Amino acid sequence: MAGVVAPAHEDRVVETLSESIGGPVGEHAGRHRWWTPVRVLLLLTAIVMALGMVQKSSCYSQTWSGGNTRYTHMCYSDLPYLYTGRGFAELKWPYSGDATTRARYEVMEYPVGIAYWAWGTAYVTHWLAGSPDLSPRAALSTDKLWGEDDVLHEIRLYVSVNTIGFAVVALLACWLIAGVNRRRPWDAAAFALSPALLLTGMINWDLLAVGFVAGALWAWSRDRPVLTGVMIGLGTATKLYPLFLLGGLLVICWRRRRWPDLIMAAGSAVIAWVVFNMPALLSGVAQWKVFWSFNSTRGADLGSLWLVAQQVTGHTFSAHTINVWSWLLFGGWCLAVLVLGLLAPRTPRFAQLGFLIVAGFLLVNKVYSPQYVLWLLPLAVLARPRWRDQLIWQATEVLYFAGVWWYLGGLFTAGGGDDQPFYWLVVVIRVLGELYLVGIVARDVLSPRHDPVVLTEAADEERAAQSTMISSNVVVV
Repeated sequence: MAGVVAPAHEDRVVETLSESIGGPVGEHAGRHRWWTPVRVLLLLTAIVMALGMVQKSSCYSQTWSGGNTRYTHMCYSDLPYLYTGRGFAELKWPYSGDATTRARYEVMEYPVGIAYWAWGTAYVTHWLAGSPDLSPRAALSTDKLWGEDDVLHEIRLYVSVNTIGFAVVALLACWLIAGVNRRRPWDAAAFALSPALLLTGMINWDLLAVGFVAGALWAWSRDRPVLTGVMIGLGTATKLYPLFLLGGLLVICWRRRRWPDLIMAAGSAVIAWVVFNMPALLSGVAQWKVFWSFNSTRGADLGSLWLVAQQVTGHTFSAHTINVWSWLLFGGWCLAVLVLGLLAPRTPRFAQLGFLIVAGFLLVNKVYSPQYVLWLLPLAVLARPRWRDQLIWQATEVLYFAGVWWYLGGLFTAGGGDDQPFYWLVVVIRVLGELYLVGIVARDVLSPRHDPVVLTEAADEERAAQSTMISSNVVVV
């Protein structure tokens, strides 16, 4: 089998950049015994995550209490506010049915995977803070908790504990992505060096689901349908969108008549999801339902085309209307991906199908938070491993990242006038960037000669055929 594909030999952007350090690596160049591609990728991921911490330093030093700093410095995070707002400062179990707790704190509005992690990291935070006495806090209002010095210290510690955990998840995800295509580990560099990862990795807990998605992609590449299903099930229990990866498996198994694999993957996903949800269900069914009711009653929110449509027309769409139409549009999108996958000249790759489905969900969803770019990241870097296309797409995400904070901070109105048109513009540019990548991936599916991964596989098959031909022509004397 041939060695690792050198990105400078097949990617024009990498080739051009390599000229500054001597050009593409030669065929007879030596290889370092310790610095393998995967280890280099892990180092790059660690550096990017560290820079992400630095990027949040302005807010960290002020404990996210500096008024408009979180917007002007673009260092906003949900974590510090939810630490006091959801009872973690008093170590309240997210699914507690205790009347006093529920009167004092709102229920955690996220799936169980995030709720477990948020509570677990709060427990670690309290332990690192010296296990403070929590009884005096019950006498304070939740608004006054934020002003307590020990609570402010814990908030900074809580963010740090979560950030270290996110870094571990990002490293694991990078390792898994690098292993999906064994000859192409460098494709994971677009994940490791992603500006989207740097800027949005600490806004919320979305990176947890990214780890499970990367695990599903790796497991399927190793022909492990049960493990694939487990990763999808655990990911769905953390964020809903990994569920849609089953649609990609449906297309692949339909084309290859691998129905047993589909059944095993779907079945193990359901079992993993149920088992992971049981602690929450057993401790508070009403609290467990909050995630579902919260999302069903939520109206058009930041980042979505629904919000742009509302602001442009002046008409407020009801949550029911948005729910019905978004699911209808997403259903039509999924049908289009199914037809695309079945008509393709060869079976599309799992990452390609997963990317197309999840992208469709985000485009029609009622909310498109800046950190949702992480949902697409592992799928995108494997679906289209070309730096030009990744940079174009992620540039639009970075623009939106800046735009949404400037909009919330009122910076678009610094010179007077209406700020909404500027916000509409960055939303539309972001959507166009995503549609650009969708179009490129769809083209690769319909015309595999454009797909870098297919070209690598074709070269390997040709090399193997030539080797077999040479072996069969050898005459033993």
